[in-house]
Amino acid sequence: MARIDTHHHMVPPFYRDALRKAGIDEAGGRALPDWSPDASLHTMAELDVRAAILSVSTPGSTFFPAAADATALARDINDYAANLVAQQRNQFGFFATIPMPHVEQSVAEVVRALDELKADGVVLLANNAGIYLGQDGQDDLFAALAARSAVVCIHPADLPGSQVPGVLPFAADFLLDTTRAAYLLVRNGIRRKYPNIRFILSHAGGFVPYASHRMAVAILADTGRNPADSLDDFSSFYFDTALSSSPAALPTLLNFAKPGHITFGSDWPFAPLAAAKLFAAALENYALDDATRAALDHDNALRLFPRLGSAPALPIRPLRERVRAGASRSVMRGIARLMVGR
Repeated sequence: MARIDTHHHMVPPFYRDALRKAGIDEAGGRALPDWSPDASLHTMAELDVRAAILSVSTPGSTFFPAAADATALARDINDYAANLVAQQRNQFGFFATIPMPHVEQSVAEVVRALDELKADGVVLLANNAGIYLGQDGQDDLFAALAARSAVVCIHPADLPGSQVPGVLPFAADFLLDTTRAAYLLVRNGIRRKYPNIRFILSHAGGFVPYASHRMAVAILADTGRNPADSLDDFSSFYFDTALSSSPAALPTLLNFAKPGHITFGSDWPFAPLAAAKLFAAALENYALDDATRAALDHDNALRLFPRLGSAPALPIRPLRERVRAGASRSVMRGIARLMVGR
C-alpha cells in the first residue's frame, strides 16, 4: 500500500492574495511556494503517496488581528478545502484552519468544520500572535476537540520576538516553537485531561523526543509532578516524519514514540520535491522490519483517518520495548526522589 501523507500543505490562490496584501510573502523564512491541486497529485505520485491530508502552513489566519477577519479567512480556507476533498475524496483530506487566539470563534469553527464540513482534523499553530497552545483560557477549545476525538496537527509558527539574522526560522525556531507548545500541553495537564485528542507534533516533535527527560525534570522542579508521568505524556503525542527521517533524527524518534504514533509527512510544497524525496529516501533506506515500515508509511495514519481504509491492529508491544520503557520510568522516579530530597 502506498503512503499516507499527514503533513502536506496547500496555498489556495485567495489565501496567497490575502497574505501578499498584508505584506507577507514567506513562511518560516521560505518564499510562498507555487501550489495547485494538480501539483499536489503529481508530487504524491513522485513520493508514492496515495492520500494526503492538506493544511495551510503558518501564519494561517493569525495575521488578521481582528477576530471577525481571522474567522472569515479561516472559513474561506475550510470551505475551499472541503470542496476540494469532495472532488478528490480518495486522494485528499484536510485539517481545518482555526482562528486562534480567538477562543470563542475558534470553538465555533471547530464545530462547523468537523461536524458540517467533515474535516479530517484541525491544524493549530504552536503559537498564535504570541499566545501559545496550552496557555490558560483555552479549555473550551480543548473540550470541543475532545468531544469529537479530534486529530489535531500542531504546526510551528514564527517565534514571538525578532528573528536572529542568519538563522532561518524553519531551521531551528520552528522546532523550538513546537516544543514549547508540547511542553505546555504536558506541564499544564492538558494532555492528560483530554486524552481523546490525538495531537500530531510536526517535524518529529521538534526537540521533544531528544529533550523529553530534561523537560520532565524541569516540570518536576516547577510543579512537583512525577517526571515518569510527564514522560508518558510526551511519548503519547503522535509525530510526523516531515524533514525528520534522517539517520540522526529517526533513531531517537523510533525509540521514544509509543507504538503506532509515527506518521509519514512530506511538508510539500514548503519542502521542495527534491528535499521531500531526499527524506523519503532516507526513510526507505533505514533498516526497518516490514511491519514497522508499513506502520510508518500508512497503517498508523489509517488508524487516525479510518475513512481512508482499514489498518491491522497494533501489535503487542515487544518485551524489549516494555523493559526499556520501565527502566526509563524507574530512572525518572529516582530523579524525582532526589529532587524532592533537595
